[in-house]
Amino acid sequence: MSAMVVVWSLAAAGCGGKGSTSTGSGSPISASLASSSIVVPQDGTTTRVNITIVSPSETAQVSFTGLPAGIQETYAPTAGNPSGLLTFNANTSAPAGTYAPVLTVSAAGQTATVPFSMIVAPVVKVSNMVDTTLGVKGKLNQFMSTSFQIAEWSGNYFGSNTIAREAGVTNLGPQHIRLQALSQAIPMKAHTGAVSDWDFTLLDQTVQPVLALADNSPEFQIAAAPAWMCDSKGHLDVAGHAGDFAAYAANIVRYYNKGGFTVGATHFQSASSQAITWWGIFNEFNINGLSAAQYITVYNAVVPAMLAVDPSIRLSALEFSDFGLGTGGSGDPMQFLPSFFAAATSGGVHSQVDVLSTHLYGTCNQSDTDATLFATPPQFADNVTYFYKQLQGRADLVNVEVWVTENNVNADFAAAGGMSTCNPAQPFVVDQRGTSSFIAAWRPYVFSQLGKAGNRALYHWNYTGDQQYGEVDGSGNPYIGYWVDRTLSTMYAGASGSGGQDILIETSSDSSSIETLATRDSTGIVRVMIVDRAVHAAADDNGSGDPRTVYVDTSSLGSFSAASVLTIDATTDATKGPAGVGVTPASRVAVVLNGYGVAFLSLLP
Repeated sequence: MSAMVVVWSLAAAGCGGKGSTSTGSGSPISASLASSSIVVPQDGTTTRVNITIVSPSETAQVSFTGLPAGIQETYAPTAGNPSGLLTFNANTSAPAGTYAPVLTVSAAGQTATVPFSMIVAPVVKVSNMVDTTLGVKGKLNQFMSTSFQIAEWSGNYFGSNTIAREAGVTNLGPQHIRLQALSQAIPMKAHTGAVSDWDFTLLDQTVQPVLALADNSPEFQIAAAPAWMCDSKGHLDVAGHAGDFAAYAANIVRYYNKGGFTVGATHFQSASSQAITWWGIFNEFNINGLSAAQYITVYNAVVPAMLAVDPSIRLSALEFSDFGLGTGGSGDPMQFLPSFFAAATSGGVHSQVDVLSTHLYGTCNQSDTDATLFATPPQFADNVTYFYKQLQGRADLVNVEVWVTENNVNADFAAAGGMSTCNPAQPFVVDQRGTSSFIAAWRPYVFSQLGKAGNRALYHWNYTGDQQYGEVDGSGNPYIGYWVDRTLSTMYAGASGSGGQDILIETSSDSSSIETLATRDSTGIVRVMIVDRAVHAAADDNGSGDPRTVYVDTSSLGSFSAASVLTIDATTDATKGPAGVGVTPASRVAVVLNGYGVAFLSLLP
C-alpha cells in the first residue's frame, strides 16, 4: 500500500503523486507526492505522505503555502537523500473542507513546486452507549409521512392511473397520510335540507384511493368550515356557528366510519369499508381568523360531537402555523398554547387530545439564502421542546405525542396577479430547493433534529406538486425528495408505539457543516446518518454546497460482518433512486459527500 496515509485513512482521491515544476540553473530538481490528494482527519490523527525529491543536493528545504489554519506539518528526509516523509496533523480549529495548497522544495539553488489537494475531514466517533437525553428516553421513535391537499386546483391526481399512482405512494412508506380538504372539496355546500347540500365527488377522488393504500389509516383534517358558516372575511363565525361546525364534522365521521347519513331522502356513505381513525381539527387557526379562546371553543364543541358518532377515533389538536418562537407574533406558540393548556376549569381544553400537531417551514421568502434556511432546523427542535413543556403542565395530557404534520423549505405561494402571498410587494418565485439536492440535506437534517427532540411524526407538504412542494410531479414522476423521504422511512421504521431505535452517543469534530445521527435497531444494525449542509458561499440560494469527507469511528462498537453506504445528492437519478454500495467494515470508515446531500452508513452485526 502507499505510504501516503495510515491504513484507516486510505481515502485520498487519486493514485500517483503529482509532479513538480522547477526553476533555477543547473540540473533541474523535481519533487512529487505519493498522492495528489491528502486527507487529514480533524481529530489530530497523523497522516503520512511520502515525498520524492530528485536533486544534486543531499538536502532540501520544504515549505507550504495555502495550508488551512490549524494544520501542523513536518518534513523528515532520509539519510543522505532529500526524499522522505511528510506528516500532517489537524485539530478542530482546522475548518473542514477541501483546499489547494502548494508545496515548494528548494535545493541546490533551485525550486520545485507541487500543487496538491488537502481535505480536512471531520471525525464522528460513535459510542456503544445510548443517549437517554435524546428522543423518547433514548429512542428515535419518529415516522415519516406525506400529505394531500384536496381542492379544485389540486386536480384528480389518481385519475385513471389509480393502481400505479397508489403503488408510488405506498412505496414511499408513509403512515397516517394527511388529507386536507379545502374550497370546493369541502363536501357541504349549503344548509337548505336538500340533497344538493352535500357533494363528496371531488373529495373522494383522493380520499378513496388513499384509504386503499399504505397503512390504510390516513389522518383526515377537517381543515375549514363550509362557506355558509363563515363571515365576510371567510373565517369561521365561532359565535354563530360553532355548533353547526360540530354537526358538520360529526356527519363527516358518519360518512366514512358509521354507515353514512341521509339528507333529502338521499343516503351519503363512503364507498370504502375502511374507517378513518385519525382526525385533525381545523387548520392553522392562528393565521385563519381565530383567537386561542375561539379555537378552544371550537375544539371543545367539535370533538365530543365526533366522539358521539365513533368513540374509537383519535384526535389531532392545533395544527398550528408555527414560526417565530418567543417573538410575540402571530406564529408564536407562546401566544396561544398557554391558553389551550390552561386548566379545564379555567377555560382550557377539556376534550380528548391524542396528538398535538404543528407546522414548520424554513422560510416564507424565496430570496432567503441557503444559510438562512439551514439555521432553522435547530429552531424547529426548540419549538417541539416547547410543545412538550406545555403538555407537562397538564397531568391528563403528559403522554400526548407531538407531530409535525407539515414541513418544507418554503411556505410561500402565489397570490392574485402572481405576487407573493408572504411578501406582497414582490412577485412569487417557485423555490426549487424543495426538489433540488438542497432537500437531500434539508430533510434529513430536520428529521435528525426533530427526532432527537422527541418528535413522533414528520410529514412532507405536499405529495404531488411543483418544484417547490412536490415529492412527485403531476404525472407521478419522483423528485429527489421522494427518495430522501422513502429512505428515511426505510432506515428508521419507528412508528409510534413500535419502540423505535436506540440513539447512540456520538461526538463530531464538526457540527457547523455536518449533522450526524447514530442509531441501533433491535437486530443490532447500527446506522450512522451524515448530512452535508456545508454552504459554499454566504449568498448562495439553491447552491450546490461544499464537499465533505467524513470519518466514522466505530471502534467502540466491536466488529461487524458487513457494511454499506447509501448516498443521496445531486448525482442521484431521480427516476431510479439511490443504491447502496458495499464497503469493508473497519474501525474507521470514510464517507464522501460531494455537496449538499446525505449518506447512510449501515453496519451489520
